[in-house]
Amino acid sequence: MKGVQLSKMVQELNLHNKTPDVDISKKRITLPDINRPALQLTGYLEHFENERVQIIGYVEYTYLLHLSREKKMEAFERFVASKIPCVIFSTKTEPDEDMINLAIKYDVPIFVTDQTTSTFMAEIIRWLNVELAPCISIHGVLVDVYGEGVLIMGESGIGKSEAALELIKRGHRLVSDDVVEIRRVSDATLVGSAPDITRHFIELRGIGIIDVKTLFGVESVKDTQSIDLVIKLEEWDKDKEYDRLGLEEEYTEFLGNRVVCHSLPIRPGRNLAVIVESAAVNHRQKKMGYNAAQELYRRVQENMSKREKRKMNNGKVVFWN
Repeated sequence: MKGVQLSKMVQELNLHNKTPDVDISKKRITLPDINRPALQLTGYLEHFENERVQIIGYVEYTYLLHLSREKKMEAFERFVASKIPCVIFSTKTEPDEDMINLAIKYDVPIFVTDQTTSTFMAEIIRWLNVELAPCISIHGVLVDVYGEGVLIMGESGIGKSEAALELIKRGHRLVSDDVVEIRRVSDATLVGSAPDITRHFIELRGIGIIDVKTLFGVESVKDTQSIDLVIKLEEWDKDKEYDRLGLEEEYTEFLGNRVVCHSLPIRPGRNLAVIVESAAVNHRQKKMGYNAAQELYRRVQENMSKREKRKMNNGKVVFWN
């Protein structure tokens, strides 16, 4: 069954469990959306998204307190009997014993957070969107170079891990080697991470597996990183035309999101780490509004325009009265 474990959500979001008798080890959250059950507590259950995480804020809580004990229990029992995954009380509100007993009866865990409702909703939606985002696994190496997430791709044995190791020695950070898990957290953002089994490891042919975190320290690794640039390593082909200006960007696509992509031909003597660093800084500079290729093109056009003006001025005949 797909989804995120409820126990992981409790740990990551620092929730206090009010129903320890309810087993949450096998419960999972499958939707990134949340629901505030205002209408549901009044008895209107049409179009109720019962698979969502339910959040009771201060308004819903005070509404229940204003009801008589019988009506409050009736409303809350109708609510928890709808097979909801969990209930979270926010803004330091506390469920009473009747609510806790009804939740245990219907196997619905209740949690409490000290955060305000709006703050907690923003945090849990962001967290669920990341955890439940569409995900694929690809062959490559992901490194953080000057804050830019650079995904190095290419055929097996072409030198991706060696380039990543050189980048690590130059002070940059490894996210994942060999297998990169890519999640589409929004229409504009892809986040890469490493599988748990290979996190912080690099495989080097002829040497074997090395632990980057142990050898180079915690400052040399990172758990997640947005993917800003893709670099494809390929064997040098003398018959192929490679981009030498960079006026037009090339893109590759993952999960429907486009990412800027550069193809780098491999030849003996080319320092891949320096090239990757330069590509990352140049990409960062473009995002800040400066494009070196366009600046060169502008200078060439200005120079040609000046030459044309000189030719026209030299060809003019001036008559004096």
